[in-house]
Amino acid sequence: MTFSLLARIFRKDLAIGPRSPILAFALVMPLAMTVVLHLVFGQVAARGPRLVVVDAGGSDVTLALLDTPGIGVTVLDASAPDAEEELRRRVEANDFDAGLVLQSGFDADVRAGTRPRLNLFIGGESYAANRAILTVTTIDAIRAVEGRSPPVSVDIVDLGSGDPIPLTTRFIPVVAMYAFIIAGLFVPASSLVEERERRTVVAVLATPARLGDVLGAKALLGMLLAIAMTAATLALNGALGPDYGSMLGVLVLTSVFWALMGLIVGLLAKNSETLFAIVKGSGVFLMAPVVFYLFPDWPQWIARVFPTYWAIDPLWQIVSNGASLGDVWIELSIVAAMSVVLVPAIIALGKRMERQLASG
Repeated sequence: MTFSLLARIFRKDLAIGPRSPILAFALVMPLAMTVVLHLVFGQVAARGPRLVVVDAGGSDVTLALLDTPGIGVTVLDASAPDAEEELRRRVEANDFDAGLVLQSGFDADVRAGTRPRLNLFIGGESYAANRAILTVTTIDAIRAVEGRSPPVSVDIVDLGSGDPIPLTTRFIPVVAMYAFIIAGLFVPASSLVEERERRTVVAVLATPARLGDVLGAKALLGMLLAIAMTAATLALNGALGPDYGSMLGVLVLTSVFWALMGLIVGLLAKNSETLFAIVKGSGVFLMAPVVFYLFPDWPQWIARVFPTYWAIDPLWQIVSNGASLGDVWIELSIVAAMSVVLVPAIIALGKRMERQLASG
């Protein structure tokens, strides 16, 4: 293998890459998944009781609601001519679970016992629990203004697992794994299979270039794409972290493993149909470890049985725990060892491919 020949083949692959639908899929899919997951699960995971208030008289009710933990309160400018209409519009649009309108002099009327009108608008798509929390909390705040103790004390208690990691963060390994598999594995594999089907690899091997140069160029393309797409995915999720050096080191080392896996698949597949069958059949096996990040209560040791766990866990440790390279050196050593083990298999499959090309 010579660097100059490898670089020429790489430039050729890079030049024709934009015309490949596989490359377009590799570029778009992880980013599209990130957007969809944030739109769907980001709102669900982060949604607590949300209240919007228009307060025309500086009521103590508003101050009490603002001081209530666990409730998101937004106060609109009551001096705006369409403040109440804006409140109704945003509640109808499900931007908030409820909207509260307090007229001027509300507190004085409450203390005088004149029973002022209270306008509480409830969103049609709000959760029943959020409606109950906002209603009871508002009534308690009004009782406090009246000078009476509330009949109940509302405490918002999260009975989840106590895990501080948001659901959207737990989906990062899923999207990152897709980026690794599609960009790092599938792109070099499909590029190699396409050249075999079109017999262009025969023309390349008729030059001074050897099969090692071809495989090296395909692996380099997969590595760079995997690094770029995974980094872009992490950036969109705000998960690059402060230690860019450790993040880059992990991406480089793990992308080598995925690129070598791509060469294995590309050398095993005789045509596109076989390639898709291999990728489809191994998809569950490749993606299995990331399911355990979504369900932390499951026995985590099971994930370690899968080789791809070691290629994604260092990234997860940096994203979720702020780990450095020194903290994940064991996992990275296992990834490096698996990569070394793949090299003899690639050499053997490469020789078989050369024999097949020579005979047919």
